[in-house]
Amino acid sequence: MLLERSPRSLVEVVEAMGGIQMQYAPAGYIGLWSRIHDFSRPMLTEALEQRRVVQGTLMRATIHTVSAADYWPMMAGIRRVNREWHDRVARSAIGDADLDALVGAIRDELAEGPLRVAELSDRLTARGFPPRALQAAQTRIDLLRIPPSGTWERRRADLYGLAEQWLPPEREHTERDGMELLIRRYLGAFGPAPLKDVANWMGMNVGQIREVALGMDLRHLKDEAGKQLLDLPDAPLPDPATPAPPRFIAVWDAMLLVHARRTGVLPEEFRPLIFNTKTPHSVNTFLIDGQVAGAWRFEEGGVSLSPFRPLKAADRQELEREAERLTVFHAD
Repeated sequence: MLLERSPRSLVEVVEAMGGIQMQYAPAGYIGLWSRIHDFSRPMLTEALEQRRVVQGTLMRATIHTVSAADYWPMMAGIRRVNREWHDRVARSAIGDADLDALVGAIRDELAEGPLRVAELSDRLTARGFPPRALQAAQTRIDLLRIPPSGTWERRRADLYGLAEQWLPPEREHTERDGMELLIRRYLGAFGPAPLKDVANWMGMNVGQIREVALGMDLRHLKDEAGKQLLDLPDAPLPDPATPAPPRFIAVWDAMLLVHARRTGVLPEEFRPLIFNTKTPHSVNTFLIDGQVAGAWRFEEGGVSLSPFRPLKAADRQELEREAERLTVFHAD
């Protein structure tokens, strides 16, 4: 949807993107503004408030916004693997504390409704759990970030609620169901792609998803080196000469992450400028002809541009027009 802004609904676009990585709340709004025709900031805030989309800890144990319909099957697909990984990493945070008792305590404290992270942590500490107990239990209990937290207006996603209260599941989903949905969502957003890229995005290894992928009705292609790529059966393949207009991309946009390296959206010589020890979250970038060509910031009431390479006069003119529209989006 970066070749032409989509007229589809916000929920449909979120699903087509495979969800939005939203550690920094405004990034999700800018990602949708770059992809949806006539998008305005209240559209995402209202979708979160109306529970049409939700924010939770999902793929790779990171914060994502996904559709309400996708949340529970996605959780079923990743829950076991996330838990096995997180238990190894986080166990030291709670020492000898009883993990089941900790989960029960979190449920008790949230039974009456959402709580701020600081208050919930204080209550757990008062029950005798260590200070980092809440973090250690993240994959043992399904929690959502409840609006207005995690929105443009209140950017800290620090109001937690029980997922089954905010978004009661309509039915049970199997792990295989969830993995199939995740594979479809990845290929819908990033395909054609090798299976290892799909697994990387899901936070798994190829062996954990290969059997599921082999059982799906997928399109099999080959890349320039003859290696196998997968795609959805009816996915479009735009002509290589299709013009790609300038677009603004915010931090954490998934198409710049390692699993999407093959796409060439981020030229490798620019990767150290985007991801380094000082900016592990990446920086805001802009695209020229479908590739990252520089960084941008909103400051002093406008969008400032920092190109990584010389820009053609026509490209810069079109980019500056898009920057003016982004300035209005920030101000509205």
